Amino acid sequence: MSEATYIWAVGRRKAAVARVRLYPGSGAITVNGRAATDYFGGRQVHQASVTEPLLLTGTRERFDVTVRVLGGGVSGQAGAIRHGIARALIRFDEDLRPVLKRARLLTRDARVKERKKVGLKRARKAPQYTKR
Repeated sequence: MSEATYIWAVGRRKAAVARVRLYPGSGAITVNGRAATDYFGGRQVHQASVTEPLLLTGTRERFDVTVRVLGGGVSGQAGAIRHGIARALIRFDEDLRPVLKRARLLTRDARVKERKKVGLKRARKAPQYTKR
């Protein structure tokens, strides 16, 4: 790290956007001003998802992570944070790219809710057909 005090990146998933900052530190993760364990309400799935890039690269105890995340639901936000942390780690050290790429953490998950179409009840569900 040069003159900047932190490394930043943006992660996205569904409708969620996470702005991630990595500070040199001891491994604390803060999401919207709260500890990640509080923010995700003790859901181990989301907490494991968020810390995955740090664990894979062995940098868990090296950085404090601060995140501002908006939009979407809890799952989408966890995915956005994971994506943002992975991208920030690459800005820190380009040599971490192969590890993160192999784990598919750098690819933005493009799956989003499909829009409702005219004449249908939902995106693809048609009204019930009646012969008579």
